[in-house]
Amino acid sequence: MAQFEQGDTVPDFTLDTLQGEKVNLYEMLDRAAKGVIVYFYPRAMTPGCTTEACDFRDSENSLKSAGYTVIGISPDTVESLQKFTDKESLNFPLASDPDKTVMTQWGAFGEKKNYGKIVQGVIRSTVVVDKDRTVREALYNVKATGHVARLRKLLGIDPE
Repeated sequence: MAQFEQGDTVPDFTLDTLQGEKVNLYEMLDRAAKGVIVYFYPRAMTPGCTTEACDFRDSENSLKSAGYTVIGISPDTVESLQKFTDKESLNFPLASDPDKTVMTQWGAFGEKKNYGKIVQGVIRSTVVVDKDRTVREALYNVKATGHVARLRKLLGIDPE
């Protein structure tokens, strides 16, 4: 699947989260005031992914106050996600996409450059989905450091 652009309608998904729970995007959208921030990351407990997750954790209250719910998705097992959540005191759901079906649908898995070589892998990405199930922002190949601050500015949470 090609990567999303503003205005595209996103497909629904249901994925496993912690303690045997499942998360459904459209249900999250129904409960959110403005929308859902879906971010994709390669692997729990690696330096970049920890930086990004902790930035989302530290911004969770202001994102929620602005009407957004956050969900992180990786190919990690639910057990790995539980360890990551516990270790970093994460305050938003993480979901497991081990076969990378959702990542592929959302343009967050495919060819990317890694140290100058083309490889298949998870493309660090964030898609902001409005309540009407359309893309407000689609950011691909983002850097872990500073990404959440950039997102907050794009959403008008922090002044330019």
